[in-house]
Amino acid sequence: MDADDDQPKGELTMRVPAMPADANANGDIFGGWVMAQMDLAAGIRGAERAHGRVATVAVNALTFRKPVKIGDTLCVYSVIDKVGRSSISLSIEAWAQRHLTRERIKVTEASFVMVAIDEAGRPVPVPPEAPLIP
Repeated sequence: MDADDDQPKGELTMRVPAMPADANANGDIFGGWVMAQMDLAAGIRGAERAHGRVATVAVNALTFRKPVKIGDTLCVYSVIDKVGRSSISLSIEAWAQRHLTRERIKVTEASFVMVAIDEAGRPVPVPPEAPLIP
């Protein structure tokens, strides 16, 4: 295990159980299901930062490291890496908390790019980040 794989990076954005309907005949969860959960998390975090709608425009890298099993809880973490005029680049990590244990391992990592959009689906500028109120 790499030193950077002992703890998740970023903010816990969502948790979801891996169910039998999400698995193949070997009992491993489909990679497409894992990617969909990561896309949802990128959308949540991107929309929070954009203060509005976002759409996925790119998945620049996606690496499956370990399988997710039925009964695992998929924990998806997000980090905003860069904010452009209308785009938001995020690093997304998926970690599996093994069924009925505290064991947690990184299973997938990806780089997503979201774009802020208006009601018609056209790109709009990402607003400046609001200052934190104490």
